[in-house]
Amino acid sequence: MRIVHFDQKLGEMKIKADTLDDLWHLEKVIGEGDDVESHSLRTYKVGKTEEKKSVTIRVKTERVEFAKSANRLRVLGIIVWGTPEEYIQLGRHHTIEIGIGDRLKIIKQWKSHEVKRLRDAEKEAKKPRIRIIVMDEEKALTAMLRAYGVEYGAEFRNTASKRDEKYENAEQEYFGKIMAEVERQPEKFVIAGPGFSKENLKAFIQKRKPELLKRIIFESVSYAERNGVNELFSRGVIEKIMGEERFEKEMKLIEELSTEIYKDSGRAVYGLAEVKKAAEAYAIDKLLVLDEYLRTDKEAEKVVDLADKNKADVVIVSSEGDAGLKLKGFGMIGALLRFKMR
Repeated sequence: MRIVHFDQKLGEMKIKADTLDDLWHLEKVIGEGDDVESHSLRTYKVGKTEEKKSVTIRVKTERVEFAKSANRLRVLGIIVWGTPEEYIQLGRHHTIEIGIGDRLKIIKQWKSHEVKRLRDAEKEAKKPRIRIIVMDEEKALTAMLRAYGVEYGAEFRNTASKRDEKYENAEQEYFGKIMAEVERQPEKFVIAGPGFSKENLKAFIQKRKPELLKRIIFESVSYAERNGVNELFSRGVIEKIMGEERFEKEMKLIEELSTEIYKDSGRAVYGLAEVKKAAEAYAIDKLLVLDEYLRTDKEAEKVVDLADKNKADVVIVSSEGDAGLKLKGFGMIGALLRFKMR
């Protein structure tokens, strides 16, 4: 993501979306009533035929849809401005489709946490992404860490059993598929699993493509499943590799919140009413709020704004990750405190 221009007084921000993650972030900050402007296609009647014309169009947003499978952000709303004027019908409904590489302008009353989110996304874009493979002697599951959580990909399988006389050939073919996946992608990889399969893979790659090992970190986990990926996060492996990765931060903060709540230490609160009391008392150190809750609940938005003004660290937690699922169980909002409230 690149923030091309931001005029806080006019509420205008011009943005270039560079990745699928950027579209996800934009979906979280564009709300009902916001003006969104971009290039688009508008159907125009010429006699009995219809033609699509390229226009610059601005809509007052009614709904936003992040179509991850289509790599598109759709902004649906009423046309309030556009050019060329002969192709624009003010007051009509129109859908602006924003894809990777597109530019747009958002005009709204910006909240500080929204600006912070996009500034952070701009910084995140400069960081390398990381891919993960968890494997054993039978199968390998691939995953990629994105801003909205873990996205799971292809799975590779070893088709032979150890009793099969052709097992060694099958294993070499299996390792070859995993090596090809690493070779095909530019990012760093963490390859992890139980047993010795990952070490055998390392020896296989060392023999054939040793230069790939510069991009691979080998780790041990208990399972070659999704919970093996989660184990890498809970042990801090991903944090060590990528630094202050947002997803890792969410997981650790939720675990810290859970620990303080279950200890009944008085250093954590959850649920809107209790968090509001803490915000009013200037007691919040870190506030954790579910992105969808912040987007749809006006009272939650007010509490977050108050905490932000009182210098709390506001962390917007993705509803699509494991951290988001845990936060839902705590009323979708919680806070770690600077001092005990009781």
